Amino acid sequence: MDLTIHVSNFMRKFKLLLYFALLMSIQGMAQGTVSLDSCRRMAINNNREIQAGNIKIEQAGYQRKEAAAAYLPSIDLVGGYIYNQHKVSLKKEDQYLPIKTYNSATGKYDFGLVTDPATGMPAVVDGSIVPSMVALLPKSALTADIHNIFAGAITAVQPIYMGGKIRAMNAITKYAEELARSMNDSKIEDVIYSVDQAYWQVVSLRAKEKLVHSYLKLVKNLDSDVEKMMKQGVATQANKLSVDVKVNEGNVNLTKVENGLALSRMLLNQLCGQPIDRRYTLADEDKEDIEGTLRPSRFNMDTVYSKRHEIESLTLATKIYDEKANVTKSEMMPQVAAFAAYHALNPNSYNGFENKFGFGFSVGAMVKVPLWHWGGLSNKYKAALADARIKRVELEDAKEKIALQVNQAAYRYQEAWKTYEKTKANLVSANENLRCATVGYKEGVMNLDEVLTAQTAWFKAYSDNIDAQIDIQLCDVYLSKVLGEMRY
Repeated sequence: MDLTIHVSNFMRKFKLLLYFALLMSIQGMAQGTVSLDSCRRMAINNNREIQAGNIKIEQAGYQRKEAAAAYLPSIDLVGGYIYNQHKVSLKKEDQYLPIKTYNSATGKYDFGLVTDPATGMPAVVDGSIVPSMVALLPKSALTADIHNIFAGAITAVQPIYMGGKIRAMNAITKYAEELARSMNDSKIEDVIYSVDQAYWQVVSLRAKEKLVHSYLKLVKNLDSDVEKMMKQGVATQANKLSVDVKVNEGNVNLTKVENGLALSRMLLNQLCGQPIDRRYTLADEDKEDIEGTLRPSRFNMDTVYSKRHEIESLTLATKIYDEKANVTKSEMMPQVAAFAAYHALNPNSYNGFENKFGFGFSVGAMVKVPLWHWGGLSNKYKAALADARIKRVELEDAKEKIALQVNQAAYRYQEAWKTYEKTKANLVSANENLRCATVGYKEGVMNLDEVLTAQTAWFKAYSDNIDAQIDIQLCDVYLSKVLGEMRY
């Protein structure tokens, strides 16, 4: 009767497991298997900061083209209109101008004057000599109608020498575009590293989930054996309770692993830009052993520096600040530019004053020579040079930190491999110890506590082996990052 019940329970469990296996298989086929490279590509394509970085690269390209345009003449069309309330008059009222006549006696031109008949002297009225003949200069002749003024011009300005400012600005924008690209590449590496961490975390928890199931199978089988032995009178209730505690611990661990696995999948989905509830199978989560190759432990730091985006960014920043100092220096240099303009005026005074459009062109040159600014420009230039020196100090400091970072990463990587080799050796011992304890318990030469201890040691050995394999992968990707060898 007990055997029939046991077989019936086993068949129900088997059918349930078969159903879940079939369901997971269908879901796996629907969702597909996703590799680490696929996760990386999804993260790069969907990351908002990387998208913003691409826009910054595009923006820097426009700024570079803007700076290059400064070498060419700038051509503009300007125009304007003014309405004036009053006309402009050069005289307040009509004017009378005395007229000279030719004096044949003296051979000169003399004013004709009114003389006093009594004295024969020029007549004086209100303190002024009175001319005998005058010319009328009417006010209207000297009045200009400027109620409506129209002006327009096409101008062209060509820089000839700006003290090196244009060349420096072109260099700055070129370096700025390269800097934007380098910073975006650095951000991509950060995103990849985060994706790899989340990916291997899922793989680790998936392996531990299977391990916990295997451990539960062991302790449940032991629990079944103890229960049978109790019925035969060769085991006690205390033995049964000891095994039950291990079963409960296994169930608690399974719950923790399952919850952690679900949260880790959500994190990976978020990093990849996918819905957090999307379920798919990772290419490495069902592998027994994760492949890896031990790297050499010595590195050429000059090669590392040439590959690190941080060094590239600081080098470009140093060049940018050098050119900014040249821009400041250009303010102390003479500046020369040529200009030309074709203009139209209404009213115009090219041929008398006329209320119609008059056209003409002008050409010329402008020169600006700074003379004395009480040390303001020179101190500004020195401050710019100081900024460039600060960047050089930061560059050297970054190289020292990167050297330390590489050595630490290499040490951790070597340590991870040594730990992995030790855990592989521990697996052999743990499997043999568990076999001996199981056989010894059945033969009656070993007690229950020794079996439980062997099972716990077996579980810990496999858990440590999983951690060691994952640690190798994480150390490998981190070492690739600090060496500047990350491929994506």
